[in-house]
Amino acid sequence: MTTLPPGSTIGILGGGQLGKMLAIAAAQMGYRCHIYAPEENSIAAEVAAEFTCAPYDDVAALSTFADNCDVITYEFENVPVAPLRVIEAGTPIRPNIKALEIAQDRAGEKRFASELGGQTARFAVIRDRQEADAAFEKVGFPAILKTIRMGYDGKGQARVSEPAAVSAGWAQIGGQPAIAEAMVGFDAEFSVILARASNGDIRFWDSPCNRHEGGILARSSLPAGPLIEGQQAEARRLAAAAAAALEYVGVMTMEFFATADGPLFNEMAPRVHNSGHWTIEGAATSQFENHIRAVCDLPLGATRLTAERVEMENLIGDQAADWGGLFADDDAHVHLYGKGTPQPGRKMGHVTRLYR
Repeated sequence: MTTLPPGSTIGILGGGQLGKMLAIAAAQMGYRCHIYAPEENSIAAEVAAEFTCAPYDDVAALSTFADNCDVITYEFENVPVAPLRVIEAGTPIRPNIKALEIAQDRAGEKRFASELGGQTARFAVIRDRQEADAAFEKVGFPAILKTIRMGYDGKGQARVSEPAAVSAGWAQIGGQPAIAEAMVGFDAEFSVILARASNGDIRFWDSPCNRHEGGILARSSLPAGPLIEGQQAEARRLAAAAAAALEYVGVMTMEFFATADGPLFNEMAPRVHNSGHWTIEGAATSQFENHIRAVCDLPLGATRLTAERVEMENLIGDQAADWGGLFADDDAHVHLYGKGTPQPGRKMGHVTRLYR
């Protein structure tokens, strides 16, 4: 890899809040960002030097976009892979397409983690309704039905508590290819967030304890407590092995359940992650800056905490309406994404508080 100097253009696939925070970090380092997204009202485009509004499968538009970028990255993992293969020969894509392919397939990423020695919940693949009954018989009840592709923030999922509920669950996820996943007992949820450079250098941030509500991350807090801290090293070994196997460049996140038998792998995100938003104020180098450093082949920055205790709270739906009170709070670092009218279940911003 060749180090990209400040002034180079970083292409970002995706126009949401993660792209926005990546573009802000890049601008502070002297880089230009070019956002590519199908939505006309892209909040990331508001802070970028250039914007292409076109579908992700528009190969001609993607090719023109790629010709104007020195490197391409992405803010979410559901970008179609086939069109990217057309442009990767001319412009490097970091993280690489292999990471996207694995993260887009729930069954594939679980097999990937298992092959590297990670623990996962029991699961069975369901391609059509006829396979569903046998799959649930294998994993048992209660279980979760999850679409193999495009699920996030609790979307594309249905809880199935008994055999009579299988048909309703299948209908709830739209009859798409899915996995039946055994429900597991766990004491806490946490994430391992790392940045990996092209030379194999890896930096880990401390793992936060994550609390979800309705399938959406509500709060991340550090220190995570003795249970998670006791399982962090094993979870990090799996994450490092995954990053090495993928020849990964950039920030990667793996989510885990802390169980009595150790860390249980849940899912992988080949990108910056909501549970790492606290790093903007709570770490020496944020996940966004280190991602830019990695894809531009710069040395990675330090990831140590800047406070004894850090809490990040998502502002979901109407929670962002009290912006006046949030800005009046001396301890609150407020980030509003500029998405307009609040909607239920929609991430409108986040607040980070540091305690020294």
